[in-house]
Amino acid sequence: MQQATDGISLPPGDRNDYHHAIVSDIVSLIERIRASMRLIDQAIASGASSGHQEIAGNVAVLDDVTPRFVQANAALIACSAGLGATLRLLLDSRTANATADSPAERVDQTVRSIGRA
Repeated sequence: MQQATDGISLPPGDRNDYHHAIVSDIVSLIERIRASMRLIDQAIASGASSGHQEIAGNVAVLDDVTPRFVQANAALIACSAGLGATLRLLLDSRTANATADSPAERVDQTVRSIGRA
């Protein structure tokens, strides 16, 4: 096995193996970021709904967490956009002999969904 400088090891192989590993890793990161964004949205929504109940009971609670959630979500959006651009660049450079039944199919579906996000 070849050892990268940051401690990540990849099996020996040709450039396509490395390319696929990098693309797969980026796709996983994008999926993880989107999951985190959904969690943040849920946290904001649950905070807003519980805040309305407390206001109805004549109790006002200052929410100092929501602005941080909004900032974190904005950072994740920027990160997702950067990773999406990186993924598109890598896919533009991939070999033309990839088939629809290849492992890259999941990557292609994610790239198409990035354009819709």
